[in-house]
Amino acid sequence: MGKVYLIGAGPGDEELITLKAIRILKKCDVILYDRLANDSILRHVNKDCEIYYCGKRPGSHYKTQEEINDMLVSFAKKGYTVGRIKGGDPYVFGRGGEEALRLHEEGIEFEVIPGITSPISVLNYGGIPTTHRKIAQSFHVYTGKSAEKLNMNWESAAKTEGTLIFLMGLENLPSIVKNLMKYGKDKNTPCGVIMRGTTSKQRKVIGNLENIYEKVKENKLESPCIIVIGEVVDFHEKLAWYENKPLFGMNVCVTRSKEQAGELREKLTDLGAEVTEINTLKVVNTSESLDRYKSKLNEYDYIVLTSVNGVNIFFDRLKDINCDVRNIKGKFAAIGPKTFEAIKERGIIPEIISEKFVAESLFEELKKHVKKEDKILLPRSKNARPYLYEVLTDEGCMVDEVNIYEIVEGTIHDKEIIKDVDIILFTSPSTVKNLISMIGIEDIKDKKVISIGPITRKELDKWNIDSYVSDEYTTEGLVRKLLEIK
Repeated sequence: MGKVYLIGAGPGDEELITLKAIRILKKCDVILYDRLANDSILRHVNKDCEIYYCGKRPGSHYKTQEEINDMLVSFAKKGYTVGRIKGGDPYVFGRGGEEALRLHEEGIEFEVIPGITSPISVLNYGGIPTTHRKIAQSFHVYTGKSAEKLNMNWESAAKTEGTLIFLMGLENLPSIVKNLMKYGKDKNTPCGVIMRGTTSKQRKVIGNLENIYEKVKENKLESPCIIVIGEVVDFHEKLAWYENKPLFGMNVCVTRSKEQAGELREKLTDLGAEVTEINTLKVVNTSESLDRYKSKLNEYDYIVLTSVNGVNIFFDRLKDINCDVRNIKGKFAAIGPKTFEAIKERGIIPEIISEKFVAESLFEELKKHVKKEDKILLPRSKNARPYLYEVLTDEGCMVDEVNIYEIVEGTIHDKEIIKDVDIILFTSPSTVKNLISMIGIEDIKDKKVISIGPITRKELDKWNIDSYVSDEYTTEGLVRKLLEIK
C-alpha cells in the first residue's frame, strides 16, 4: 500500500509553497494537480514522476471529484507515493476533506501538508492587512460561490466589526452586498475585489458596498476573485508593496533548461514578475566519453570550456572516475563571465575569458595565447557550433573535441500556460527552435520577445519573429533590456 500527500500549493505565486511540500514533491511517484496551482511548481518533481492534470477549467470539467478520489485510491493501492497538489490550502474550500475521508475509508495512509491560504496572502499582496489593531480584531472567511443559498447569519455578519472575506463569490457579489446592507452594514463600508492575486494578472478594484459591483463590472474583473469588506481596505495604497515592484503585472517566460533557469527566474521574481518556466532544453549527460582522455589530461596546453553545463559535467565526471585535477597542467579558458565563475567555483582561476558569450569572442582571446601544435581539450555539447573547433584547427592546434553532453528538446505538461505569458526570453537558437516545436509559432508571435544576442536573434529572424536584443549577452543583459522595454 502506498501513501497519499494532500499538498497545499499556495495562492499562485510559485514561491508561496512550503519547504516540506517541495521535499515531498521530490519523492512522489505520481502527481495529480489542478488549475489553481502554478504549473512552475511541477519543476520540483523528480524526472520519473507521472503527472496528471485533473483540474477544472470554467465550462470544462476534466475530472469529477469522485474520479479524482478514485485515482488517488487506485495509485495508492498500487504502492505509489502520490502527491495531490491543491491551490491554497487543502482544507480551505478545497474539498481536501472529502479526499482525505475517502482515503481513510479505504485504509490508505495519508498526510496533509498545509498551504498558504488565499484569504490572507491575496489581501497581503493587495496591500490590505487581514487584521489591524483597533480597526479589525477578527476576520471571517466565507465561500461566496453559493451566496444565494448560504445558510449563514447575514445579520450577524453585517454587525461584526471584523474583516469579511468572501472566496469564489464574484458572480454573487450583488447578493452579498445586498444582504449585508439589508441587515445594517453601512453602504459606505470600504470594499475591495482582488482578481488572481499574487500573480502577474493581479488586478484590484476599490469602492464601497454601494458601488463596488458597478466598479467591478466597469473594470471587467473575472474569476477567481476575493472580496474583502471592512476598514482595513483603506490601507490598500499605503501598503501596496507588490504592485509597486518594477515588473509587476508581467508574466515572463524563461526557456532555459531546468539546470540553468534558476538564477534568471529569481532575478525576475525579485523584480515582481511572475515567471513561467518552460524547459525547452533537456541536458543529457554523455560524459563517459571523457574517460578515454583521462590518461592524456596532463598533456593539454589548454582546456576550453564553453558553458556552465560543460563546466559542471566535466568536473563531475573527473570526480566520478577518480581523476585528480592537479594532473591537469594546461591553462583554462572560459566563454563569458558565468562560465568563468563556474570554473572558479571548482577552485581553478581561468587565465583566458571572453568578454561575450559567443564563440567568436572566445576565439579572439584565445588567439592571443595559443600557438601552432598546442594541444587543446574542448569538452562541450554535441549540439555546439563547429566554429571554435574549426578556427582552432586552422591555427594549427591539435584539438580533441569531446561531446560530454547533449541538448535535446524538453517536455511541457500543459501548453495552455503560454496564454498568460507577456514576454518570452530566448537564450540560444535551440530554445527558439524547441519552443516552436513544443507549442507552435503563432503563440510566440503574439508575445514580446527578447533574445540574449545576435546568434539567437538570427534564428528568430528565420521564423519572422520580431525581437529585441539585449545589449550585453548575459542574463543580466536580458533583465536590463526587459526593464527598458516593459
